[in-house]
Amino acid sequence: MPIIGVLARRLLPAVLLFAVTASSVAFGRSSEPKWIRVSSAHFSVLTDAGEKKGRLASLRLEQMRDIFSQLFLKTKLQLPEPLDVIALQSDEEYIRVAPFRQGQPISVPGFFLPGDDRNYIVLDLAADDSWRAVSHDFGRLLLRFNYPPTQDWFDEGFAQYFSSLRLGDNQAQVGGDPTQNLPWNHALPGQSPADPSPSPSFSELLSRSWLPLPELFTMRPGPSGYPPMFYAQSWILMHYLLNRNKLSDAGAYFGLVEIRKVAVEQAIQQAFGMSALQLEQAVKDYFHSFPPSEPQPNPKAGATSSGGHLNQVPPPLGPLDVGGSVQEVVDAQGQALVAEMSVRLPEHRDQGEKNLETIIADPKMDNVIVHRALAWVRMERKEFDQADEELARARELDSKDTWTHYYLALVKFRAAQLGQKPIAGVSNMIQDLVFVVDKEPDYAEAHNMLALARLQGGGVHSATESIRVAIQLSPRSEQYLLNLAQIDLAGKKWDDATPLLERLKDSSNPQIAQTARKNLEDLPTLKKYGVLPQERASQPPQTGPANPAQATAASQDGEDANSAQGEATPAEPAPDRRKVQFVRGKLTSVDCSHNPVAILTVRTNSRTLKLRTDNYKSLLLVGADEFSCEWTDRPVIANYKAGGKGDGDLVSVEVQ
Repeated sequence: MPIIGVLARRLLPAVLLFAVTASSVAFGRSSEPKWIRVSSAHFSVLTDAGEKKGRLASLRLEQMRDIFSQLFLKTKLQLPEPLDVIALQSDEEYIRVAPFRQGQPISVPGFFLPGDDRNYIVLDLAADDSWRAVSHDFGRLLLRFNYPPTQDWFDEGFAQYFSSLRLGDNQAQVGGDPTQNLPWNHALPGQSPADPSPSPSFSELLSRSWLPLPELFTMRPGPSGYPPMFYAQSWILMHYLLNRNKLSDAGAYFGLVEIRKVAVEQAIQQAFGMSALQLEQAVKDYFHSFPPSEPQPNPKAGATSSGGHLNQVPPPLGPLDVGGSVQEVVDAQGQALVAEMSVRLPEHRDQGEKNLETIIADPKMDNVIVHRALAWVRMERKEFDQADEELARARELDSKDTWTHYYLALVKFRAAQLGQKPIAGVSNMIQDLVFVVDKEPDYAEAHNMLALARLQGGGVHSATESIRVAIQLSPRSEQYLLNLAQIDLAGKKWDDATPLLERLKDSSNPQIAQTARKNLEDLPTLKKYGVLPQERASQPPQTGPANPAQATAASQDGEDANSAQGEATPAEPAPDRRKVQFVRGKLTSVDCSHNPVAILTVRTNSRTLKLRTDNYKSLLLVGADEFSCEWTDRPVIANYKAGGKGDGDLVSVEVQ
């Protein structure tokens, strides 16, 4: 269909809607809100396309999530990175925020936008089944957080298989060639006809020589990505594994190669009970067992699909199975939320920033979303002071906004990373992150940052507690594993840190591998002296994968005052070498009778501790602005250095 015809077809409903809306206003009837938020059990969809389409978008996402859980026999799925969904009603709105490819907006009606702090799904609801445009990336996202570490062929093969999903009102099918019969077959106004995207096809498998399985399993992307056969063969191999009930064999294989470091061909033999050549032949036989050109019915009436072997899956969730709520969103906030997403795309950042500035130019439209979005832009430009100013304004507008608290912590974290120095205001950072994880307990990165902040604050045990939560939520993150190793080194848990570092020294991430190797090299010296001598006079470590020597000194032994001095300089007192311990309990009373000395009585299920601070005015506090001698019956986390069995000296207190 010519583009003009497409545009006319798309604009006609908008013209009619405008006429109806104008008529409604003329007769005194209130118009529908422009923006609404449709929330289901696991997703929240911001849309200006109305409740019906918003609910359908939410339903499709819930259905995809449910089918993933069926394929992998998962009773519970986790998404430890926030996922925001924006569903726009028209091509024109979508094109204004769509990513560019070769200088033009993409031609598919949906995209997945990953981020360090959160991810986005953006859909063009003017196109049929726009959810299919994000099914590939959504499948990979679910796999990353709900399946142990794998090799690239497995993740990509599953994502291609999952993107062949067809959903209807009463049934779902999966397994066809993902490139066949896409529901959109036209270029939207101003867009290129198609985007080059690597996808499997039967023609590849029929016309090209297959890659040997050991080569496929160990392949890494080159400068131009993977060859076409990588995608096609990964797809049909995943097809075989899922439909021949061999996922458990695949899991055993990954345990051998990823954890035990067994050679690929030996691992194939052990896990699958056949050689690599035999497994390859089994997959080929499976591929040739169904005709590639035979049309297959699509769940949508009247549609057909060819290429592949479509498999019925149990009936997906229906509209009655997916409950939800609808909430009106103020127009200025809806605009701000779209702009907050668009500034994350470099090609739209300038315009998105202008849109945000336009909103706050009108005091009646000013809102917390605008300022936290502008703070994000300032952080990207490393303008940390300006980011703090925006966040201060955001906090004035809404002191309970979770993202404001997160960015208040993040700006401190990034500033410290850039300057390779300790986090400034670490107690406030901990307080903000505690607020975040209370509101969003499944947010892995917030737990990771909290671990690093607690480590700097002297709490090795509480840091370990936080980083283990982050790893449980995101088990594939090598950065989190490295941070755990760093915390173990700071706590002198050499036997725990060593196997982690041995595993990470071969990481495909060069920075992680280099840091792990350096830590292993330094380990003998660290064990012997507790701190690396050459580091004592150096600058403080980074807050990311730091040298653990200084963390050890700060969190276990106190500051080492024995820096290089002249012979005439009096010797400093010996550093306190007592180990920092951790206790979670209830603060029953505070004794300030010998001001400024304070003694805190902390009771646990098994014991009562008397914890002393020489000056409560300088005690590191988290969760409270200032110390109070009137505290009673308060849950606390205390880091301390033991004196006897029932007493000790405080390092820090986190009031909850």
